[in-house]
Amino acid sequence: MKRKKKALIIGCGIAGPAAAMMLKRAGCEPFVYEAQPEPDDYAGLFLNVGLNGVRVLEELGADAFIRKEGFEMRTMSFWNGKGKRLGQLVQSSGEPHGYTVKRGVLHKALREEAERQGIPIRFGCRLADIRMSGNRVEAVFRDGSADEGDFLVGCDGLHSAVRSIILPGAAQPSYTGLISFGGYARGGKVRHEPGVQHLVFGSKAFFGYLVWEDGEIYWFGNIGYPGTPTRRDLQAIPQAEWRGMIRDLYAGDAEPVPDIIRRTDTEIGVYPIYDMPSQNEWHRGLAVLAGDAIHATSPNAGQGAALALEDAMALALCIRDIENTERAFSAFQRMRRERVERIVRYSRSIGQRKHATHPVQTFFRDLMLPLFLKSASKRSHDWMYGYRLDWNRKLGGDL
Repeated sequence: MKRKKKALIIGCGIAGPAAAMMLKRAGCEPFVYEAQPEPDDYAGLFLNVGLNGVRVLEELGADAFIRKEGFEMRTMSFWNGKGKRLGQLVQSSGEPHGYTVKRGVLHKALREEAERQGIPIRFGCRLADIRMSGNRVEAVFRDGSADEGDFLVGCDGLHSAVRSIILPGAAQPSYTGLISFGGYARGGKVRHEPGVQHLVFGSKAFFGYLVWEDGEIYWFGNIGYPGTPTRRDLQAIPQAEWRGMIRDLYAGDAEPVPDIIRRTDTEIGVYPIYDMPSQNEWHRGLAVLAGDAIHATSPNAGQGAALALEDAMALALCIRDIENTERAFSAFQRMRRERVERIVRYSRSIGQRKHATHPVQTFFRDLMLPLFLKSASKRSHDWMYGYRLDWNRKLGGDL
C-alpha cells in the first residue's frame, strides 16, 4: 500500500479543519495545530457562506448545521438613508445564494466534524519556525514542541506566521480604508422577513441588517477610517466612545436603523477591513498557503469563508492526483489564483461604492441603482456562486 502523507496544518479557523478533512479523504494523515490556547466559539460576529462554499460543506457531509443554524440569503433589499427603497435582488427559487451564520458556530461545527473523523487538533501551538530537509518538513512551536511531516499547509489567516516564515518578501495585507462594526439587538418594530437582508446607504455610513424568526437582529455598518488601524488599535477605544460615534452616524437616517443601534446592549465588535494584494508565490518547498493566509478578501462580497472552503477541496484534489508535492502546490496555485484575485478586486470595489456620501454621488447612486437592479438577474453572479469542484473527476494533465 502507498504510504500516507502526513500533513501539518497550521490554523483551526475555517480553512484548517476543512483542509484536514479533505486531505484525509485524499489519503493523507492530517494533524491540526492552533495558536490559541483553547477554542472560543463565541469570538467574532457573523459572516456569509456563499452557495459555492456550501457545496464544499456538502462534499464534507457537514452542511446540515448551516442549513439549520444559518439564515438563508435570498433577497437583498436596498434603501437610502431617507427610507426610500431603491430596489431588490431576489432569488425566489432553487438554492439560496448563501447563508449567514455566527462565525463561532461555523468554526465549532468544522472543528467538531474534524474531531469526529479522528483528526487530532492541538491548541496552544503558536508557530515559531518551519524547517525543511530533503522530503520532510518540521513545524517548531513556541512552547518547544515540534512535529515533522511530509508537507505543511498554512491556514493561519490574514497575519499568517507561515507566510512570514516561508515567504518573507511577500506583499503585506492592504488596508481598504474602511472599518466594519456590528452587533446583535432585540425588540422594536422591525419584523422578521425570511431570507431578506436589508442594505441601507445611510447619509453618513453604510448599514445592513437581517432579522431572525425569534426577533434577534444581526447588524453591521461600514465607514471610512483614517490611517492603517489594527484590530488592537480599534479595540483600545472604549465601547462608550464607539456607541456614541455609531449612534451619531445614523441619527439622521430613517428608522429602523437608529432604533436597532439604541437596542444593542451587548458589545459592539469593531474591525479594520484588510485584503491581500496579488501574490506571485503561494508556496515554497514543502509548505503552501491557503485561505486568508494568501488571498484574504474584504467581507463586502461575502466570499471569504467560501473561498477558504474551496481552497481546502482544491488543494486536496491536487495532492490526491499529483504525486510530487511541490508540483501539486504549483497546480493548486494555478487552479485558484485567477478566481480568488478576481473576487478580492470585486469585493474591494463594492466597499468603495458603499462609501458615497457627497450629495452628487448619492443623487446618481439613487438614480442608477434601481435601473441596475432591474437589469440584473440571478445569473449575473453565476461566476461566483455557481463555481463547483468535482471530487470524482481526476485533474487533467494541463495542471
